[in-house]
Amino acid sequence: MRLSVRFWGVRGSIASPGAAMAEVGGNTSCVEVTAGEQRIVLDAGTGLKQLGEALRGPREVTLLLSHLHWDHIQGLPFFSPAWTPGSRLRVLGSRSTSTPEVSLEEALSRQMRAPHFPVGLSAMPARLSFEELGEGASFALGEAQVRAQRVHHPDGVMAYRIEHGGASVVYATDVEPGTDADDALAALAEGADLLIHDAQYTDDEYEGRNGPSRRGWGHASWQAAVRLAERAGVGRLVLFHHDPGRTDAEVAAIERSAARARPGTIAAREGLEVRLPGGLARAA
Repeated sequence: MRLSVRFWGVRGSIASPGAAMAEVGGNTSCVEVTAGEQRIVLDAGTGLKQLGEALRGPREVTLLLSHLHWDHIQGLPFFSPAWTPGSRLRVLGSRSTSTPEVSLEEALSRQMRAPHFPVGLSAMPARLSFEELGEGASFALGEAQVRAQRVHHPDGVMAYRIEHGGASVVYATDVEPGTDADDALAALAEGADLLIHDAQYTDDEYEGRNGPSRRGWGHASWQAAVRLAERAGVGRLVLFHHDPGRTDAEVAAIERSAARARPGTIAAREGLEVRLPGGLARAA
């Protein structure tokens, strides 16, 4: 196995528990990528808590943050390895474009201060490190190669491409199409085996034909995700960052429409695994 991808949180904006969302899952963004000996986690939404509970003993984890909006960082205070002596947590990401004076570490520390949280980031016994990424950063994590690319979203966002053993996965959440960043994202995703792409809306929702216009809100429609996948020539498309109000039945309906438009397209669900090369598996 070259790359293994597992989804721990697939919702956007806010966690959405409830019976109507149970099959897809209600946790916000968190994706685990295993590349050889490296455990790479994409985003620290509320799904990070479930991932932490699945890990036992001291761990070495690399966390790549797309950006600092709350649905992508709220799981960090509840991540078990961060509270386990002997663990190492390496956090990489970029500063918000709207508050460039605030460091990555400081931004994460602020959510764990009064009046928001009772215990500070400094109380975590794991060895923590914070590294800020610039535009177009490229670096190695063990034998895996990672590229970061800034795309369009309010306050800024990074998309990532991870390559290992001849396989590749691209993570592009919270990206809005129709901007100058489209070309950069298409180049980042070109020929990838797997593209995980924001699909919070439909075209009708995005354009305001069904409710208020979502233009400028920083997200894509599932149709835009399909168009980007076609343009970049990726292998499989996974729709991600589902709207918190989207029921299981509604996500399934979008999945069917997207699969007709681009065969093989699937919607991300908690517990879904994708193995590259290989296929899909549903975790117990």
